[in-house]
Amino acid sequence: MNDKDSAILSGRVAVGSTPAPAGSAPPSGTAWRGTLLAGLGVLSFSGSFPATVFAMEGFDPYLVAIGRAVIAAVPALVFLVAAKGPLLPPRFHLRSYLVIVAGVVFGFPVFSGLALDAGAGASHAAVVIGLLPAATAACAVLRGGERPKPAFWAACALGAASITAFTLSRDGGHATGADLLLVGALLSAAAGYTEGGRLARETPGWRVISYALVVAAPLTVPVTVALALTTDVRPTATSLAGFAYAGLISMFLGFIPWYAGLAAGGIARAGQTQLAQPLLTLLWAWLLLDERFGPVTVAAALAVLVCVAMSQRARS
Repeated sequence: MNDKDSAILSGRVAVGSTPAPAGSAPPSGTAWRGTLLAGLGVLSFSGSFPATVFAMEGFDPYLVAIGRAVIAAVPALVFLVAAKGPLLPPRFHLRSYLVIVAGVVFGFPVFSGLALDAGAGASHAAVVIGLLPAATAACAVLRGGERPKPAFWAACALGAASITAFTLSRDGGHATGADLLLVGALLSAAAGYTEGGRLARETPGWRVISYALVVAAPLTVPVTVALALTTDVRPTATSLAGFAYAGLISMFLGFIPWYAGLAAGGIARAGQTQLAQPLLTLLWAWLLLDERFGPVTVAAALAVLVCVAMSQRARS
């Protein structure tokens, strides 16, 4: 058995992938494959806000935010056991996994859940979080060693400006407390996405998120049990379905193609697919929550679509 075969079997390299060195542009085919995988992750994440709204109809916001990680930890542990590999990440990667835990296991769910509980609608929250691709790209430069071209940054800035203008137009020209919570959510997610994308260059995406959930379990499990015993729990079919989606899809299955896409296509470039997430969430909010929006939302949606196209043509 050669070194490459050993690396694949040990989980250090994803089967069928050749991670690009940090800071280099991935080959065209790999880049577009990464974009498609990341897009599948975005589709999964786009239902997170409506699912969280449904879940909070029967559960405390903190219970939903932390408990979703416990739900996700179950299939994560099953995957790791079935793969007959280690149940914990290598010690020298532990710091990176702690960043992922802080960012996407705790930070994003808690901040976004509190923002929704504070009155931010799912559609409004989606638009604010639309700034996430810009934040992820910045983190990729600072931490991931990537150097996108100026055209990429122009598209990124245009998308961020469009989303910001849309948000302020709906809030009377100023940010609300819920908006500040959403900013905390997007910064947390950007850090977790970047660190996960870096690890996914060497480790399959499913293993990255699985390790993060297992590392977090000694804290998420007891906190979830305590919250379940001390908060008002009024489960309904709708709230249970929302809770299940937030745990299984948003917290676990969606991360598998997402991290794989970031690794294959470049964190900054593939991450720009998330500019489409507000549009998808607006659709789900309209269909599932009966939230309404007008011409300004349509204009912002079109601007975001243009930015997605521009960013994908600007090779990083």
